[in-house]
Amino acid sequence: METIPALTVVDAAGAPIELTACPRPLVIYFYPKDDTSGCTREAQDFTALAADFAKEGVALLGISKDSPKQHAKFIAKYGLTVPLASDEDGAACEAFGVWVEKSMYGRKYMGIERATFLFGEDGKLVREWRKVKVPGHAAAVLAAVRES
Repeated sequence: METIPALTVVDAAGAPIELTACPRPLVIYFYPKDDTSGCTREAQDFTALAADFAKEGVALLGISKDSPKQHAKFIAKYGLTVPLASDEDGAACEAFGVWVEKSMYGRKYMGIERATFLFGEDGKLVREWRKVKVPGHAAAVLAAVRES
């Protein structure tokens, strides 16, 4: 994928978001599940740095397969300011290549690989991070934004 795919996801209020119509530059981060330890920490980290991303002119969007209702609860519970989108049908996960086979305690299952994508003003992919480890990740993305 070299540019933002022409896909629609849904925000926490149930309103459609056209990815190609999002403000740019744009950081899209995919995460497995609302209100789990790693995903909560990642959302909190991006929220803590949201003003810094805004100063750089960069929009943020978190995406998982959770429902808009689950996102609304997650946002309210933790006071998140980063917009979250629902990809319940998995089209965005497929397009970004983050719907993968995972393994936990020897059991294989399909799930979202934590990944982040930075797109420039022209909608072209500038950088991607795969198999993200949460600690320090949001700060590393911000550093990359400042370097590009």
